[in-house]
Amino acid sequence: MVVVDSDTTTILRVKGPLELKCQLDTTDAQLMRKVISRTFEDLRSQVKSESCVLAVCDSPVFIWPNKGVYATPEEISPTTPCEDIHQWIQTDEQESAGKRSAKKKSKKCLSASVINLRLMMEVTQPGPLSAPILSKTVQKSHFLTATLPMDCAVCTSCSDTIKDACERLLEALTHQLCEMEKVTLQHMRDTTVLVPEALHFLLPEPKGLVTVVYPAGASDSQLETQRKELHQQFELPDDRPYFRRANAYHFPNEPYKDGYLRNPHVVLTHPTLDNGKVYLVQGIYSYHHYMQDRMDDNGWGCAYRSLQTICSWFQQQGYVERPVPTHKEIQQALVDVGDKQTSFVGSRQWIGSIEVQAVLNQLLGITSKIMFVSQGSELASKGRELANHFLTEGTPIMIGGGVLAHTILGVTWSETTGQIRYLILDPHYTGAEDLQLITDKGWCGWKGPDFWDQTAYYNLCLPQRPKVI
Repeated sequence: MVVVDSDTTTILRVKGPLELKCQLDTTDAQLMRKVISRTFEDLRSQVKSESCVLAVCDSPVFIWPNKGVYATPEEISPTTPCEDIHQWIQTDEQESAGKRSAKKKSKKCLSASVINLRLMMEVTQPGPLSAPILSKTVQKSHFLTATLPMDCAVCTSCSDTIKDACERLLEALTHQLCEMEKVTLQHMRDTTVLVPEALHFLLPEPKGLVTVVYPAGASDSQLETQRKELHQQFELPDDRPYFRRANAYHFPNEPYKDGYLRNPHVVLTHPTLDNGKVYLVQGIYSYHHYMQDRMDDNGWGCAYRSLQTICSWFQQQGYVERPVPTHKEIQQALVDVGDKQTSFVGSRQWIGSIEVQAVLNQLLGITSKIMFVSQGSELASKGRELANHFLTEGTPIMIGGGVLAHTILGVTWSETTGQIRYLILDPHYTGAEDLQLITDKGWCGWKGPDFWDQTAYYNLCLPQRPKVI
């Protein structure tokens, strides 16, 4: 388990393949299991041997953790602080491989960052050369081979040395091999095995970052029993998922491949109100807005985009596995439930909160509450209901009024004065995925009650979180 807290400077993450190879000369299940266990024991010995090497990615740094934590370049010693590794890591901004990254180094002690390492094994040994010997044995047997994708993470503080970190990494690698052995044997059927894979999950404080080994290819529904055991082990509530694959922690130095921005609101400063409290969306969502996905919906697609943002939240929290629906899929869902005529599919017609509610139920099986507000000026009095929604459900809210739709991501509300501010994600943005531009120009930002049309009526769709793990 890795606990990430305010004192954490760096997360060291080591990844790399280890080859599981064993010859099964028998079909006896017990004997086969013993052979596999012996092979895993050999791998654990390999990790503890002098041939184990940790290579710092994008740098010339190599560390032999079982050779007295010997490292190259020679300026690095076992007592070197872990944070000093940053200066050897090559960044995109640098022009030549020989320069060190001052930019990386400036991060120390400010926030958690990630150093990636590759797990490697020396295959040659010093000593006299020997002639190769070939032997041939003819017999029937099964040869089991699989590549184990090792993936371990440990945290370090400002005071930790490379020696401290290597000890923790070796311990984590050894433990992960034990967990992989358990999973391999547990899910073994005859001579077929499922390759184990490690996933990291960031749990609520103070539990931190936890690594779990699952069998690759097993669906979330097949792993429900294991998830229940994990919820009990870490004393987590049993009404929301924490250990589904979609809940896996996304390390900050890994870009999302789909191109959408995640949680742009986290860089904003919260407004200050007298006795005010902040109530925010819980979890991760994608920012969907006009003109994305090669779709020109400028002027009519704002509610579709708000709905897509909501769907992305349910997907990335692990409640649903289906991708975020397209405009056409949204329209077809409304035809399927009898809300629209067939000609609606492919049109440029608006939708509102009631249609968003129907689509969420039809495509995702998600129920929603609808809040009616007869005029925008009344929204200022809805602080308690909105705060309670973000406290208990934590889902994004779609709000539609007049010809505009927006997504509410949170509120700052004072119970004593009634003052309120709304955290708005605006789907009418048409530009590139530029976080600074989006936040500087208020496309994602805090708004006062005067943001709403004071005379227009509004419907709010408040999606409800399913009670599942």
